[in-house]
Amino acid sequence: MNLLPDEILETIDMVEMQHLDVRTVTMGISLLDCINASAEKTAENIYNKIIKNGKDLVKIANEVASKYNMPIINKRVSVTPISIIGNATDAQDYTIFAKALDKAAKEIGIDFIGGFSALVDKGFTKGDINLINSIPKALSETDRVCSSVNVGSTKSGINLDAVKMMGKTVKDLAELSKDNDGLAAAKFVVFTNAVPDNPFMAGAFHGVENPDVVLNVGISGPGVVRHTLANISKTAKIDEITEAIKKVSFKITRMGELIGKEVAERLGVEFGIIDLSLAPTPAVGDSVGNVLEEFGLESVGAYGTTLALAILNDAVKKGGAMAATRVGGLTGAFIPVSEDQGMIEATSKGYLTLEKLEAMTCVCSVGLDMIAIPGDTSEAVISGIIADEMAIGMVNSKTTAVRVIPVPGKKAGDRVVFGGLLGEANIININNLDCSVLINRGGKVAPPIQALKN
Repeated sequence: MNLLPDEILETIDMVEMQHLDVRTVTMGISLLDCINASAEKTAENIYNKIIKNGKDLVKIANEVASKYNMPIINKRVSVTPISIIGNATDAQDYTIFAKALDKAAKEIGIDFIGGFSALVDKGFTKGDINLINSIPKALSETDRVCSSVNVGSTKSGINLDAVKMMGKTVKDLAELSKDNDGLAAAKFVVFTNAVPDNPFMAGAFHGVENPDVVLNVGISGPGVVRHTLANISKTAKIDEITEAIKKVSFKITRMGELIGKEVAERLGVEFGIIDLSLAPTPAVGDSVGNVLEEFGLESVGAYGTTLALAILNDAVKKGGAMAATRVGGLTGAFIPVSEDQGMIEATSKGYLTLEKLEAMTCVCSVGLDMIAIPGDTSEAVISGIIADEMAIGMVNSKTTAVRVIPVPGKKAGDRVVFGGLLGEANIININNLDCSVLINRGGKVAPPIQALKN
């Protein structure tokens, strides 16, 4: 891959003025060969394998970042879902594995480690139940471990028993970290159609169909896209907008793949996928919400927002797919409310409601993300929010997710500050209409008719 001089200069401007960065390089590590009947021995094996493979990840990523003057914001590791690993051991409480992950993450200097996960869309194993029961304690007693549970898929339907459990899990996470405004809940996400090569947290895990060790890259550039659209006439046809997004997505992706492949080569591991997801930050000018406003909206949340997001998501995927060897992960546009300055402002003014955000998730990557809700929200209501989002993903054959934080002791309109990339947000108002009878029914939601495509 050769970059022309004008492309290099353009990229420099993107980095310095438009917040272009490689959001994450995430090393996926299989732990299948770490399994031992003894939980203690398994935990030891997990620690040793992560250290062995990940010891140079941060150093080499920083070297490549310096070489190209391209910031790599996060260095992360994802591992085989721990429910699979723990299932073969004598452990009941999987916190022992979470602490091994946390210790290894700190030792190699990465930001987060993902994979304290379970895949239960069709039912539970002993390991799945043990892992789910361990999530609140494990995440509240570790710093860098992220967790996810996949409760549904287009092929399998939705495990409503698991959805019920997720409401309680989220509440327990928030309560155990109430001194930090429920921050532990920000490290946990519930999925439908979870992907095995996602480099982004909190949902990253290393799928069993992946190589032993692989490097996946997540690159982000909402600031670049916004800059591009800001320079287009307000009377330009929507076709012109779409073409501009595709072109700039192509350029961003080429740069991201160049860096990802070099990091992988230097580490001596296989390069996996590039995920071109417009992942925002709380920084001014690095907002997906602001990108949508450039389409011609007074504010994100106005009628027309869902259309703009659909166009953005599609154009990003088309531009990125043409530029990369393998596009994977979640590729599209993220809408994590507390991490996006435009979204923060819109929710504080009442322009963005939970219902509008839910509509937007029908056409973008992932789902209801980093949304602070009142601390007294019941387990059943949280499960209901999750259930609705899972249904959207199942029927539309897309990944959807829920990451909500019921902030203990706070109500709608209050402000909560999480800090760093997690940002801050006004606690959003939600209705508390009872849905417990539905949630308590349990059972399995049958897959939709499109599941029969074969």
